[in-house]
Amino acid sequence: MPDTPDFGKPVAVPSGRLSRMGRLGRMTLGVAGAMAAGGAAELARGRRPVSRELLLTPANLRRIADELARMRGAAMKMGQLLSMDTGEMLPPELAQIMARLRAEADFMPPAQLKRALAAEWPSDWLRHFARFDVRPIAAASIGQVHRARLKDGRDVAVKVQYPGVARSIDSDVANVAALVRMSGLVPKGFDLGPYVEEARLQLHAETDYGAEGAHMARFAGLLASDSRFVVPERHEDWTTGRVLTMSYLDSRPLETLETAPQAARDAAAGALLDLLFRELFEFGLMQTDPNLANYRVEPDGGRIALLDFGATRALGPRTVALYGELLGAGLAGDAAALEVAARGIGFLDDTVRPADAAHILGMMETVFAPLRAGSYDFADPTLSRQLQRDGMALAESGFVPPPLPVDALFLQRKIAGLFLICTKLRARVDVAALLSPHLRRGMVPAPRLERGTS
Repeated sequence: MPDTPDFGKPVAVPSGRLSRMGRLGRMTLGVAGAMAAGGAAELARGRRPVSRELLLTPANLRRIADELARMRGAAMKMGQLLSMDTGEMLPPELAQIMARLRAEADFMPPAQLKRALAAEWPSDWLRHFARFDVRPIAAASIGQVHRARLKDGRDVAVKVQYPGVARSIDSDVANVAALVRMSGLVPKGFDLGPYVEEARLQLHAETDYGAEGAHMARFAGLLASDSRFVVPERHEDWTTGRVLTMSYLDSRPLETLETAPQAARDAAAGALLDLLFRELFEFGLMQTDPNLANYRVEPDGGRIALLDFGATRALGPRTVALYGELLGAGLAGDAAALEVAARGIGFLDDTVRPADAAHILGMMETVFAPLRAGSYDFADPTLSRQLQRDGMALAESGFVPPPLPVDALFLQRKIAGLFLICTKLRARVDVAALLSPHLRRGMVPAPRLERGTS
């Protein structure tokens, strides 16, 4: 981690629930007003306004990104989730605006930081430290990280949660959900409620730094013999529910590999994809937040440092088995088995029109076909552009996706995020060769499902 990162500025985090509700409410009203004005202008030109186009303007997205970045907490986290999978869906200038939510955030001023630490540690905590850098080395949606050295010689990274974010999760999520509903981005008839509720529960889990430290220790054990990765060591004596203290790892952003030789980029991408398959089929435990900042690399281009375990999730055996069937059928080119597995997971059900089901299965085949051909070139935009066109056509046809089980939702998030990371690295990976050993390793078979059942 660099000692002098170039990001953000010191801005106090709004910690009161009412003040946060007020800020988000004003932002939503401002966006709604801008959309209304834009809609009136479209009508005056004789064109029917489209909510999505009225929302996705540079001015509106800048207003949203700036306010969510200032709020941090669940509001910013929700914005990150909404912006993560845009890929090539947004024009470059709009994608750049929303990218701010995935980059380093603003950070707490020293006075607010001191109050946050004083609320969690003994009053004389400072005398135990030989050094504590006030400027953070990383800042994100829920907390920021500081480098420090204890007087006993331990070089540590201290992750400090922003004050008030845990208390404000429910209201933040409700306000951002209202913005999403207003935007027209959600298909008519789609029930957003269960997804909002799951986001709320997940965010509450991510504010428990004691639990995150336990997940980190678990992954350190699972990966102890894997020379491709390194996981920080948790220091329990300085860890609480709001502060996580871990060993400091000297590392650089993963994107520094973009200028590395092809072999190094391929090796990093292959390691991350193999870890995904190990999490799914071997561990039954997955870190489900594929934010680029959560993966770093040692200065010599060696091991990949895994840094954030707040979104770690245990996967049910049925989900694991069904994904094994789906991936196995896709690699085998077995269309009938692919449909059975897709229905078992929940991508299809009896509410999906036959034409839409065929469209979705066709998109799956679009993904699997190049994987069966050998080494896949993530730098080739053909696949992502085709999926973009197919997804837009599906949305314009009025398709309403069936409710997806929570495990599958988080799995899809992880897969999509890693695809974007591999694309950024311009890697070439034989994904089928990585996946096949996991599929052969005696997984528990999924319950056989008849077509039309879920």
